[in-house]
This record gives sequence, structure tokens and C-alpha cells, in this order.
Amino acid sequence: MVLKGGVHPRGSKAKILLTSVFGPYAQDDEFGSQKINPMELWHNQVTRVQGPFSLRMFNRSFGMLFIQANIKAPCVMLDFPTLDRFIEEITNNRYDIIGIGSITINVLKVKKMCELVREHQPDATIVVGGHVANLPDLDQRIDADEIVKGEGVRWFREYLGENTGRPFIHPEIPTYIDYRNMGTTVKIKPRDRTATLIPSVGCPLGCNFCVTSAMFGGKGRFVNFYHTGEDLFDIICKLESSMGVQSFFVMDENFLLHRPRALDLLKLMEEHGKSWSFHVFSSANVLSKYTTEQLVGLGISWVWMGLEGEASQYAKLKGIDTRPLVKQLQSHGVRVLGSTIIGLEDHCPENIDQVIDYAVSHDTDFHQFMLYTALAGTPLYNDLKIKGLIKDETEVPTSDHHGQYRFNFFHPLIRDGQETGYLLRAFNRDFAVNGPSVVRAISTTLKGWRQHREDPDRRVRARFERESKDLVKHGVPMVAAALAYYHDQPALKARIEGLMAELLVEFGEQAEHMARVAGPFVLEKIREEEQRLKEGWTYEPPTFYEKNAAWLAMEASKCADASIRVGFSAGS
Repeated sequence: MVLKGGVHPRGSKAKILLTSVFGPYAQDDEFGSQKINPMELWHNQVTRVQGPFSLRMFNRSFGMLFIQANIKAPCVMLDFPTLDRFIEEITNNRYDIIGIGSITINVLKVKKMCELVREHQPDATIVVGGHVANLPDLDQRIDADEIVKGEGVRWFREYLGENTGRPFIHPEIPTYIDYRNMGTTVKIKPRDRTATLIPSVGCPLGCNFCVTSAMFGGKGRFVNFYHTGEDLFDIICKLESSMGVQSFFVMDENFLLHRPRALDLLKLMEEHGKSWSFHVFSSANVLSKYTTEQLVGLGISWVWMGLEGEASQYAKLKGIDTRPLVKQLQSHGVRVLGSTIIGLEDHCPENIDQVIDYAVSHDTDFHQFMLYTALAGTPLYNDLKIKGLIKDETEVPTSDHHGQYRFNFFHPLIRDGQETGYLLRAFNRDFAVNGPSVVRAISTTLKGWRQHREDPDRRVRARFERESKDLVKHGVPMVAAALAYYHDQPALKARIEGLMAELLVEFGEQAEHMARVAGPFVLEKIREEEQRLKEGWTYEPPTFYEKNAAWLAMEASKCADASIRVGFSAGS
């Protein structure tokens, strides 16, 4: 990390605004936003073609929230502002530092925001970070004072003259907001919410296309915030207490790779009777090094796993037959999100259907499909750039470098925009063969309940009771509605009928009642959602405006000073 301007003159007294790029996002506009690429990771990359069955939700800008919680300077976080709201903020409030976080495709929005800061607050220092910092010519595209490449907490602490080595404070971050499915915005009770947990950033495996790995040092490198199982246990206990949660989405590229830390955490969970649930990213080769008992005991409830293909070059899949692995995980209630890259070097028109069929044959609960994309900063980008194979900005603008539309490089075997059709073919085939992801997840949850409801470990029983408690109230009506929706598609109908039969056997008259009474209601909501989508309905996140403890203390001090002055004036 290099500071161009040294330590900021005001140090930890500097007033800071951190902001994400402005919306709206799910529309085609002059700043590179695209309707095809909304601010919804799940709907955009996983359940993209599933219509009213698609998962709709937003995730907070957790990187900047982590920075805000770990600096002593007074700091405001403005997340998902509109352009007008951003202009209002920098017009009405003075800041010493304005930090803008962004992914690569939103570089034009970053450029516009920098211009507005120069106009309204010319004395403010502009700091830009996030994946957009990987662009090699970013300093020529935007007018910023500092570009932060890599981990931001240490950078800001150094820039503010603070102790860079002091312990990290983990912020309270709900994993998702405005969760919507089957035409209904779901109201989630605090106890059923999931909190985001960030143990480390980067991935030492370093796949050549991985922009996150490249951002934090590349292959073999990562940044740990919490080094031991005890460190993690303490943080999780604090989040459990303050947020009232027992489920955690672990934002770590390969959480289980740090085996001693994970097993120490398991030991502490056993000693203290904790039955937490963890949603994790993990590679197949790492998962295979744990026993089923260890994974279940640790509370692994969801796994996001790369499934790049039978002949994959990637070490994370070497020697692993992923289909039996997926089935084994699902049999124990672990919901699996498979991730497949379309357009690897050996993919071609002659074998693309085989590639897609292999991915679909895993029957994962969810499946992400992404185009092979050479993102700035990655080894893939650097290699193709040297070879002159990266497409010019006039051919494929940076706003298209998101993996859901077209290649940004010349592929040796796939040409003339064929990749766009191949990607959609993969999504559609998975949906046609395996059905709605939410129904698949219900099936896996039921498997876990059956397998572990009488588990000898009280912690394990408690977790599966918690994760399965809504199978009748919510799961049965959803399956009943899906069955009615697909009544004219024999293959999917048979599959969903099988699941409904299992639910009826398991839960008897109670399930029959919910299917009969609530099923038609859910089906009606699905139809209404389907109509909204046909009419072009889009979904946007709300704006958040949050102050850290230092900012609140600064405001309290000003109020106290004002009260003293008023009292002195009145007394005199």
C-alpha cells in the first residue's frame, strides 16, 4: 500500500464520507448501468432465468462497512444513494476525505462522482478503492487523489496516522436486505436473520480468472483478520449477542482451507454448546479433506463450490469427482451452490452442450453460470493483454466486463457472440431439468432433517430443528404452488410431486392442510409477480446513511458545547 500524499493533515480528526456508486442500477444509462446486470448477485448470476421463482435480494457494501468500523476518524457511510442523494450529501455537509468504493464495471459512475466532488468540495481528498482499483489505467480515467489497491482498513489507518496493527472490530452486517421470492417480500424475524462474517480476504489458491484473489495479492496470498479459532469464536459470540443471530454468511473465498482455525472453532463450539449455521465458499479438494461429521458438527449449512468441468485445469478440483461429493453433502442437509464457467479455453461449439450437461447433472440446489472473463488485474487478463487478445474498449466497454453478456477477449474457438447464447442455454437447461432452486433447497433441507433429527449430538439436533422449522408453514405451500404452476410439464411435475409426497409422509395432516389452504395463495402471488416482470418491473435497493461511533461522539460534543454556550449566555 503506497500513500501518494503521506498522512492526511488532520489525521484521525478528518471527517470522512464513504459511499458506494449511485443508482438506479437495473437500467441502461449513460454511466454504464445495465438492465442485464442489476445490483442483485443472486438474481443476476444464479437464478437469472427463474422468473417469479428467482431469489431477489441485495447485499450491503460490507468492505466499506468494515473500514468504517475500524478507523477512529468520524465517518459516515452512504450506501446505494441515488445521484441526487449523493449531490445533496456533498452539497450540505463538508468532508475532509470522500471515499468511493466500486467494482470495475461502474467506473463511469466513479468518474462522475469524482467530478461532482471537485465541483462541490474542491478541498476534499478523493479516495477510490474496491475492484475498480485493479484497472491499470484508472488514474487516467478518473480524477482521484488516492487509489487503494488491496485491503482498505490498514490503508486508511496508515493514511490517518493510526495504529495499523490494533485488533479488528467486526461490524454488524445483515447478509441480505429486502429478501423477495415467489412474489412476496419476506419479513424475517431477527432470530432467523443471517449475519455476514469476514474472517479474511483473498484466496491463496489463486485461479487465473479470480479478481478477488488478484486484488489481495494473488496466488498464495491472503489477508487474515482473525487468525485463530478462538478469535473467530469470540467475534461470532459477540455478533450472536448483539444481532440475535445464529446463522452466518462467511465472506471468505475458501474459509475451510484454514483447517487448524476451522477445527479449533469446532472444538470451541462443542465445548460451549453452540449450534451455529455457516454458509461458506469452499473448493472441492478442501471439502474432501473433512469428514462428514466434522462438516455437520461445524454447522456447514450452505456451500458455494466451483464446478469448472471434468477436464478442469484448476488444482481445487484435481482428483475430485464432484457429483458424488454434491450428493453426499445434500444428503446431510448441506445446500450446494455450484459455479460453472462457460467459455474456458477448450470450450467450443462442438462440446459446449457436454459442458452444460455435466454442470446440470450435479443437480445442485443453486447453480451460478459465468462467462470466462479476463478482469483487469488477474493473471488471465495480464496473459491475454501481452498476447494482444483483450478486446478494445470500443468493441467491449468496461461496463460489459461482468461475465453475464459477452467475452472481453478473443476466444480461440468461440466467436461472433456465440457465448451469449451458450450462457443462457446453461441457465435455461439447469432450470428446465432441475426446476426452481427454492424447491430444490426445500428438498435438501428435508433430507437434512430426516438424517439428523435424532442425531446424538444435541447441538446438531438443535441446528436442524431450527433450519427445518418452516418446512410445513412455508415449504409445503411453496412446493404446492410450484406443483400447480408446472402441472403441464411432466418431468418437472413428477419431480415436484415426489417431493410433495415426501413432505406429506413426514408431516401428515398438517402438511395437507397447508398445501390446500396456503398453496393457492402462493400460486396467486407467483402469477402476479410473473405479470409484473412481463411489464418490465425492476428492483432497486434502499439507501442507507450510517454514522460510526466517532461521528456520533463528535455530534454529541458539539451539542454539549452549544448547551454550555447557551447556558453561559443566559447566565451572563
